Amino acid sequence: MGMESRLAPGERSVLTLHPHWKILLWPALLLVVVIVAAVALLIVIPPGREAGPGRIAVGVVALILAVAACGVPFLRWQTTTYQLTTRRLQLRRGILTRSGRDFPLIRISDVSFSQGPIDRLVGSGRLVVESAGEHGQLVLNEIPDVQRVQSTLFQLVEDEHQRLAREEQ
Repeated sequence: MGMESRLAPGERSVLTLHPHWKILLWPALLLVVVIVAAVALLIVIPPGREAGPGRIAVGVVALILAVAACGVPFLRWQTTTYQLTTRRLQLRRGILTRSGRDFPLIRISDVSFSQGPIDRLVGSGRLVVESAGEHGQLVLNEIPDVQRVQSTLFQLVEDEHQRLAREEQ
C-alpha cells in the first residue's frame, strides 16, 4: 500500500502490523451502549408532530457520540502502523497529522516481549526494543502475535549485523 516505495534500495518489507484488534473492544462496547440508549430514548419520546425535533436531536447526538466513541479510535488504530524491514523498524501514527520514528536494526541491542493472561488468550503482548542512543528503550503495547514479531525482529537484527560485517571485509 505505498509503503514499499518509501524503502531504501536493497531494503524490503518483512512485516507490517497495526496494534492488536483488542484495543477496539471498549469503543465497540461503547458504540453498542450509545445505540441502545438512542433507541430507548426514541421509544420513550411520544409519537406526534411535536416529537420531530426531539427525535432529530437524539439522532444527531447519537451520531456524534458514535463517531467520537468508535470512529476516532478505529481511525487511530487503522493509521497506526509498525513496519519491520530488512534494515529498520518503522513506527507511523496519526489521523490528521502524521508522526513517525525509525529504528535502524544495527542499533538494536535487545528485543523482548511480555504477555499477561488476557494477552496470551488473544495473542497480543508488549514488545520491548532496547537500542543504543539517546532514546534507549522503545515499548510497543498491543502487538499482535508478539512472540513471532519478537523472534522475527531478533533474526533481522542478527542478519543485519552479519550483512554489515560482510561489507566491512
